[in-house]
Amino acid sequence: SSPALQRLRGLLRQLLRICTTDGRVFIGTFAGTDKPLNIILVNAEEYRVGPGQDEDGRFVGQVMLPWKVIVKVEA
Repeated sequence: SSPALQRLRGLLRQLLRICTTDGRVFIGTFAGTDKPLNIILVNAEEYRVGPGQDEDGRFVGQVMLPWKVIVKVEA
């Protein structure tokens, strides 16, 4: 397997912070990807960042994030 695939496997079950194009931030456990490279998080919370937004997150459980809307991924 390629080094990129090994790195991706190393992130399994790790806590990730993902920022999206619409300003939302998702924090959850990395569960995997699908063929088009959408990212799947479990036990995830969603935060909306910006003026007038509630600082408390909301639990969304399992979420699939299309790669097209992902701006940044942090482990």
